Amino acid sequence: MPPIVIAHRGASGHRPEHTLAAYELGARQGADYIEPDLVSTSDGQLVVRHENEISGTTDVASRPEFADRRTSKAIDGKTLDGWFTEDFTLAELKTLRAKERIPELRPGNTEHDGRYEIPTFQEVIDLAARLSVGIYPETKHAAYHRSIGLPLEPALVAALRANGLDRAGAQVFVQSFEAESLRALRAELPLRLVQLLGAHAPAARDDLRAIAEYADGVGPAKARIVPLDADGASLPATSFIEDAHRAGLLVHPYTFRRENAFLPAELRRGDDPAAPGDLGAELRHYFALGVDGVFADSPGLAVDAR
Repeated sequence: MPPIVIAHRGASGHRPEHTLAAYELGARQGADYIEPDLVSTSDGQLVVRHENEISGTTDVASRPEFADRRTSKAIDGKTLDGWFTEDFTLAELKTLRAKERIPELRPGNTEHDGRYEIPTFQEVIDLAARLSVGIYPETKHAAYHRSIGLPLEPALVAALRANGLDRAGAQVFVQSFEAESLRALRAELPLRLVQLLGAHAPAARDDLRAIAEYADGVGPAKARIVPLDADGASLPATSFIEDAHRAGLLVHPYTFRRENAFLPAELRRGDDPAAPGDLGAELRHYFALGVDGVFADSPGLAVDAR
């Protein structure tokens, strides 16, 4: 079957990420799946943010009524300062408004600042059903959420079951960087699970075979497939796709973005990091290499390249 296109945080190259507007635009651009990242509120509700620290993607820092919620926390080995979803009820989070995360690279998106709420996972499920598009949720900082008594997996399973999305063949992938989270979900759901992998050295074949014991695919950073040299230019492709396929794993690399800042040197156009480069050429290269799907901030461009 042809490779899938996943609207990464929605059409986040065109609307503030993880908003219903971004997801709807991604679906209307032809994406096969929309990608909600899941974190928890203090009252155990799943909401959609890339991180549980929300000062970069909402207006919380400008809200005097929440000034006393600012704090520092150690999450996955990093100390973060800001405002965290688990310190807010859902009702409180619904008073906030989303803003563009990288305005220096996406100034056009800032015209949408202040327009959109933080969506719940249920709202994303409802939107996906209305637009006939799949969902590709990620459990974010799953071990951390378990450590504070707000585990993501039971809430995710309950939401999928309540919506009839807990059956084999449902248009759902579930992803995580944490193998323990995926193993817990494997015991509860017959859905396709994807192990995310960072940008360090490509996984050995034995590692991929081990992943295949609990997951159906891998979501590698692009550099695992096409590494870059010291000047940011593309090097020859590795054997990652072939090795993963040999282990029986799908390959869905991330993240394809149109701005020069995110493209290999040979595909940049001009010196402005925010200007669009030749994303289509990069996508066509990866499709030709045999990927099974791509995470794209501009899913319409990915659909065209496919």
